[in-house]
Amino acid sequence: MKHNRKYLLFLLFSFSHLLPSPFGVRVGMRLQAQTHDPRELAVRKLLQSTVMINQLYVDTVNLDRQVEDAITGMLSKLDPHSTYTNAKDTQKMNEPLQGNFDGIGVQFNMLDDTLVVIQPVAKGPSEKVGILAGDRIVSVNDTAIAGVKMSREDIMGRLRGPRGTKVQLGVIRRGISDVLSFTVKRDKIPVTSLDAAYIVEPGIGFIRFSSFSATTHDEVAEAIKRLKKEGMTDLILDLQGNGGGYLGAAVEIVSELLPKGEMIVYTRGRGGVNMGEYHSEGKGLFTEGRLIVLVDEHTASAAEILSGAVQDHDRGTIIGRRTFGKGLVQRPINLDDGSMIRLTVARYYTPSGRCIQKPYEKGDAKSYARDVIDRYNRGELTNSDSIHFPDSLRYKTLKKGRTVYGGGGIMPDIFVALDTTRYSRLYRELSARSYINNASLHYMDEHRKQLSKTYKKFETFREQFTMPGEVLDKILADAARKDSLSARDDEELQKTRENMHRILKALVARDLWDLTEYFQLLYEDDPVMLKALEVLRKEE
Repeated sequence: MKHNRKYLLFLLFSFSHLLPSPFGVRVGMRLQAQTHDPRELAVRKLLQSTVMINQLYVDTVNLDRQVEDAITGMLSKLDPHSTYTNAKDTQKMNEPLQGNFDGIGVQFNMLDDTLVVIQPVAKGPSEKVGILAGDRIVSVNDTAIAGVKMSREDIMGRLRGPRGTKVQLGVIRRGISDVLSFTVKRDKIPVTSLDAAYIVEPGIGFIRFSSFSATTHDEVAEAIKRLKKEGMTDLILDLQGNGGGYLGAAVEIVSELLPKGEMIVYTRGRGGVNMGEYHSEGKGLFTEGRLIVLVDEHTASAAEILSGAVQDHDRGTIIGRRTFGKGLVQRPINLDDGSMIRLTVARYYTPSGRCIQKPYEKGDAKSYARDVIDRYNRGELTNSDSIHFPDSLRYKTLKKGRTVYGGGGIMPDIFVALDTTRYSRLYRELSARSYINNASLHYMDEHRKQLSKTYKKFETFREQFTMPGEVLDKILADAARKDSLSARDDEELQKTRENMHRILKALVARDLWDLTEYFQLLYEDDPVMLKALEVLRKEE
């Protein structure tokens, strides 16, 4: 209650210039407005209501919760991307974009309520003290975290902490009967956004990254340099599922693809006021070779800025499906308690003048969230003939004068339908219930040492490794016994086994090496990737 009164006094002093003077509160007393400005009257009304509820309501009121509900309620009547997050959620949201966090430095997964180390971060604090892939962390500072139904979030909260602090870990290692003890000194742990970078075939490089964070440009630039040394002359840039991030990161990456001075994006605020224009800085690591950008319905925000700039300047070919259509600019407003409001202040436009943002109704976040599902139901994701644009949304690219479209998202130059038959019904159910992921963890737990010894190089693994049939059999048997999941016919069963083998092999490769090897296997028969290779081979 004392905290609430302090907060209330803070409100009153902060907005005292909007309140009548002298200020008084008494039952039945009415605060008189001293202005006819409707905006100031609205603020007075909000403050008066807050004061009266907290001073006069029959029960104790949680002022913090009231204020948060009021902020959330106001923002909910605006666009879908104006949001409020409390201090804890704000910190979690910012970590992937800031490029680091404080912790012990392990990649892990949960296996039977136990934390299993997938890989310690290279040169990180856990690797330095000798923690290995496959280790089970069962206690943190003498508190058990294994077999106690502790949430993943709670476990992460115990492992993370301020840089320089120490944490005591109890570890079980295969082949050793005793519980090992490690003292780990927490440190800054880098968060990378680069998923994969490799040569697909002679001359063709591939780069995939998951977001536009503070470190993404440096990661992409290093990948381009390395691939060029390995003979890359053409580049496939994969932005499928990339939800965006920092505008500055997008501008830096596009600056590696366009000549100096080319417009990348511009923004317009209230009343069409110019809020800023962004041009290529001419860094130019890859301005000459052929470029293909892969997109889908989950490509959004900064990823759409990059795609739109490449398309409008005729720098490359966009392949896939229409992107999400998130073209609203949010300004982060940090509040004193660590919480944040992300308020929409402008809209993005591509160099040709297209607005990236798809239509929305203010206050109707539910329909907005259903848009991708609605696209699927309309057939847009599976049939390009289902997509129609009015003439008013036609634009021309800046170099070749090709027709492109606005009205929300980036429409690709080459459409690739969503392959709804690629994965069987049974496979999707097995995946959703984590049968496949858990089978991979169990298999690696039992065979990691043997696999590491047998397959020193990824190329050997790629050519020779086959997931044992008994692993697939066990998945199917467990699913039938526990959840009554089974194939409807032999054709579905055969397809399910093929699906499982493909993803399990990729998961094993990820645990033995990294995500680059995972995507090399996963994309061997990916329809969008195959179309990109077809286009490059045909042009050549």
